[in-house]
Formats: sequence, C-alpha cells, structure tokens
Amino acid sequence: MQEVIMAGFGGQGVMSMGQLLTYAGMLESKGVAWMPSYGPEMRGGTANCTVVITDEEQVGSPIVSNPDTLIAMNYPSLVKFKDSIKAGGVLLYNSSLIEEEVESIDDVDIYPIPANEIANELGESRIANMVMLGAFIEKTHAVSIDSVLESLKKVLPEKRHNLIPVNEKALRKGAEMVK
Repeated sequence: MQEVIMAGFGGQGVMSMGQLLTYAGMLESKGVAWMPSYGPEMRGGTANCTVVITDEEQVGSPIVSNPDTLIAMNYPSLVKFKDSIKAGGVLLYNSSLIEEEVESIDDVDIYPIPANEIANELGESRIANMVMLGAFIEKTHAVSIDSVLESLKKVLPEKRHNLIPVNEKALRKGAEMVK
C-alpha cells in the first residue's frame, strides 16, 4: 500500500497529479482512493489531495494523516505536512520554489527536485507537477509511467493530446532525478 499527500498552491496541478495517479491505479486494477482538499481560493490558494493505492481490492479509507510519501510543491505545504511522514517514508519537494535546504527528518528519504526549472527546460512551465509525479513513480513504483500516460489520453481532451509527449518527457525527467 502507498499513501501519499500531494500539496501546493492552487494552479500547480496538485489535483491533476492525484487524479492521474488514481486513474493509473485503476487501469492497473489496484484499489485506489483520491480525496481533494481546497483552501479558500481555488487558484493561488492552498490545495492538497490524498491518494491511497493498494494491491488489495478495496481501500479502507481515503483519509491519510501519516503518508508514506509527501510531494510538496511549495514551502507552506512542506511546513504543514513534513512532520507527518511515516518512518521509512519519502519526501519529494520542489526545490525550485523551496530554496532552503530541508533539514534531515528521522528515517525519511529526502529528494529536492527542481521541478519548475526542468519544466521550463522542456518548454512548458505548467508541467512541473508531472516532473514531481515522475519522481514519485520511480521512487515508489506505485504505478507505471505507461499507466499515467494512458490516463492522460483518457483525461485530456483530444485537442490537447499534442501535450502528451512533453508530459512524458517531464515524467521521465522526474524519474531520473531520484535514480
């Protein structure tokens, strides 16, 4: 089982990350649950979601208070959730927006990922979330990148399918960051 909290500002693609991960889990016939949580404003306010993925048929609860993994897209999200990560867990944080080096957390593997810089290098600033998702997939193997790409084909409107190749590059670049 993998329990993850993804958090950031509205507009950073946190909900999209969670939905794609959940959809990919469904494609792989895993038990999944996704629960969004929004701050007072949608775009620019705080947003987080929890995703639970398991090889079991059902998920007991979508509520995650002690995640195996935290994906923090910004500093306020890091501060809010970092102390809740389970021992033996993983912290992936967007070092493009979190400039301070994160101090060691007992028994947690920490990975700074320059997601915004990578997205800009790929020519599409809006795919920093996909860089982070790629790092998560490589670190946890909760689902495959291929399942996420298949999910993109189903989630994106057909007129946006031209964005799938750059999203794939972002996923794979994120995966490289934690190898």
